[in-house]
Amino acid sequence: MKSISKFITHNLKLKVNESKSAVACPQERKFLGFSFTGGKKPNRRKIADQSIEKFKYKIRKITNRNYSISLDNRVKVLKNYINGWIAYFGFCETTAVLRDLDSWIRRRLRCVLWKQWKTYRKRRQELINRGVNKEMVHTSAWSSKGPWNIAHTPAVRIALPNKFFDSIGLPRLCPN
Repeated sequence: MKSISKFITHNLKLKVNESKSAVACPQERKFLGFSFTGGKKPNRRKIADQSIEKFKYKIRKITNRNYSISLDNRVKVLKNYINGWIAYFGFCETTAVLRDLDSWIRRRLRCVLWKQWKTYRKRRQELINRGVNKEMVHTSAWSSKGPWNIAHTPAVRIALPNKFFDSIGLPRLCPN
């Protein structure tokens, strides 16, 4: 570290930030929001854990069930944020993380819609209108599970498939 720092400061006339600089294995450090994998396939670009947590925090704010904006406006805000995030982090080599985040965002939006449907009658009617069979409709609409658990049930996933979110303009993090 000392010899490299000396070379950079004297020969290249650059300043080395000691608090950010270190000599370590690539998978132990993060660089501009990215990190590298170790193990069987070493040195593949991945998104750093701190960057994923910041992304989730922002998405939680936008998809908060108590945030009273229309679904169209919510999707516009999400679209702007997601497109910028994809432009920066989209070339990572660990697509499973992007796929999981994509699924997580859609589940949060299903929660938002479920909460907007409020009553048994409204939930029942929305599920029927969206092609869910009557037996599944009753058990889902009458369920006492919270929005997060109900958003992952087959009835709600049939009523609000990924194609629905594609049709309203929500971009995917990981194109399939």
